[in-house]
Amino acid sequence: MEGPEQPPDPTAAPTAEPEMPPEVVAQSLGEYLRSWMVRARSGENRVLPVVAGLIMITVVFEIISPHHVFLSAGNLVNLFQQSAVFMVLAMAESFALLLGEIDLSVGYVAAVGGVIGVQLVQPATTNWPWWAAIIVALLACALIGALQGTLVARFKLPSFVVTLAGLLIFNGLMLLLLLLGPFSGYPSLSGRSTNLHVLYNLMWGNIDPVASWVAMAVIVAGLSFLMWRRDSRRRRSGLVAPPASVTVVKIAALAIVSVAVVAICNINRANIGVVEGVPWVIPIVLAVVGAWSLLLQRTRYGRYVYAIGGNAEAARRAGVDVAMVRTVAFVLCSFTAGIGGLLYASYLGGMSNNVNGGQLVLFAVAAAVIGGTSLFGGRGRMMDGLLGGLVIGGIYNGMYLLGLQVQWEFIVTGFVLLAAIAIDALSRREATRATA
Repeated sequence: MEGPEQPPDPTAAPTAEPEMPPEVVAQSLGEYLRSWMVRARSGENRVLPVVAGLIMITVVFEIISPHHVFLSAGNLVNLFQQSAVFMVLAMAESFALLLGEIDLSVGYVAAVGGVIGVQLVQPATTNWPWWAAIIVALLACALIGALQGTLVARFKLPSFVVTLAGLLIFNGLMLLLLLLGPFSGYPSLSGRSTNLHVLYNLMWGNIDPVASWVAMAVIVAGLSFLMWRRDSRRRRSGLVAPPASVTVVKIAALAIVSVAVVAICNINRANIGVVEGVPWVIPIVLAVVGAWSLLLQRTRYGRYVYAIGGNAEAARRAGVDVAMVRTVAFVLCSFTAGIGGLLYASYLGGMSNNVNGGQLVLFAVAAAVIGGTSLFGGRGRMMDGLLGGLVIGGIYNGMYLLGLQVQWEFIVTGFVLLAAIAIDALSRREATRATA
């Protein structure tokens, strides 16, 4: 026979309570923020240290840069353009990292996509329309991803080895593609052809200032409406959703950031003449972030990716087609790398054999991990790639303003990457300890 229930010992150490997402436990803005801070202190929220790092980089380089030009409109736009390729390649790499895999070939897969796009629009040879050249370039990259994904998912080969071989193979393929046509290996995007101009303007073209304001207002209004309607429906249905005050704060933050970006871009950035308007590369990168974020966070496929990254065997036992999910992830990885390669070709104004795909893949992995994507799989978002790319781009841009040589960029980026990995490992250790 069981004895009477004993009262709790007030001297006993409290047991660790699971840290729930703010949307689950918060009933007000204050409770939401307190819950969010608890998760941040426990290492569950990786955005805070990244944002703090960006603020620190901005403050330091604004103070020490010559004439304090780091925060000037021209340099901020230039910073985003320099970071765009890192961001997109980091988002590409994230598809592999979320599964606990890695793709070392994204740098040269991107280069292959860029070379195909540039070669197909050359007026002296194929003279394809720009849209067809972009489609073929991206489909070629997707095919590469399907081949590598099949080797990893179906034949159980290590992704490290498969994609390392891919790095070498597609480096050679890029060099072969550069030799096609009468360009001595250096096809350019300069010339009077409209198709050349469109590819060149992916990075360097600007949207008219008035059109920038109109497009920004329409997009912010649309996103705000969708955000409010989604959260309201979830609250009325008794599902997990943040308090209404939190939704209002998110909408306000979206509007403030959008207005600031458009206002900065619409400032004349030219020393001679007029250069103003939002660069096309900004909506392109944001469209990639939005599309892949919806895929990962709002679809069944995205849930499968996180499940496999967290525990592949458990996902398989639950009926998930692990091989198919992995193969598609490598397809999306290479496809996104192709977008980065086209932006890189636009940034360079053409393609050449000087493309260092090995360095690009290292920056892609570094940007994703710095932004908060875990190397161990199962944790990360597309926004992490954007934030990590800004960190690396900020370091590169600030050191360029200071006139420092490239080796210092590598050293500083390496230390930042070590710090990000340490934070990831420590947060996982604390989470495991709390669960135990």
